[in-house]
Amino acid sequence: MHLIAAERIKFFSIATPFVCGLATIVALVLPAGLVAATVTESRLPPTVASTQFGFPFALVVVLVLAALAVTSEYHTGTVHSTFQAVPGRTAALLAKAALVAGYAFALGEAAAFAAWLVARLVAPDADLALDSPADWTIVAGTGVVFALAAVCAVGLGLLVRHTAGAVALLVGYPLVFEDVVQLVPGAGPAVHRWLPLNVVTKFLSGTGGANGGRDGGNAHVLSDSPLTPGWALASFAAFGALVLAAGITAARVRDA
Repeated sequence: MHLIAAERIKFFSIATPFVCGLATIVALVLPAGLVAATVTESRLPPTVASTQFGFPFALVVVLVLAALAVTSEYHTGTVHSTFQAVPGRTAALLAKAALVAGYAFALGEAAAFAAWLVARLVAPDADLALDSPADWTIVAGTGVVFALAAVCAVGLGLLVRHTAGAVALLVGYPLVFEDVVQLVPGAGPAVHRWLPLNVVTKFLSGTGGANGGRDGGNAHVLSDSPLTPGWALASFAAFGALVLAAGITAARVRDA
């Protein structure tokens, strides 16, 4: 608990978590309001899933935030004092990952429910009630996915250590890489089915129950992962734990 308290003081002593937190909320709330505002013009009426239309952009912000929690310490040199205070390093890095994951979870829940609420206020006649497990999963599950993604980003930050490199990877991968893989002739589609963000989308969207059974439109494009939603979440959690373990191992054997 003392290590988490120390990490909390360091984490919230800079503007990054507050700026990124606001950006995360805006990235989810603004698209939700815009989609709901077009209810009389669009051929695709708003659904619970469409209130989370900004999820990919908010996820990128959370990933960058989590990586910066690590790379900024390497940049400023404060990581030296951390490792002097905790020579084993593992406990301090686990505390950092837990703190960032907790903050990402809170951000995800606040932003997802705020987006849903804004959509209900903008389009009060639309069917946006949370009256099925699929509806609850796609909204309440956002915080869970953000927390696991933050763990992964902390691990990547420990592996890369440089802010520019980490940010480039964490912006490019979710917005570009997984889509491009599908275009590779032959093995591309088969590989894409097992990529982490495609897999965790299966947890959030399932078979499209929260989007009226539609695939895409003004909501998530459905995942082609063969896993069930529960196993998809477990797989994403295992991937995040693996990246974090690799990052901690690298931090233990390399000079700070």
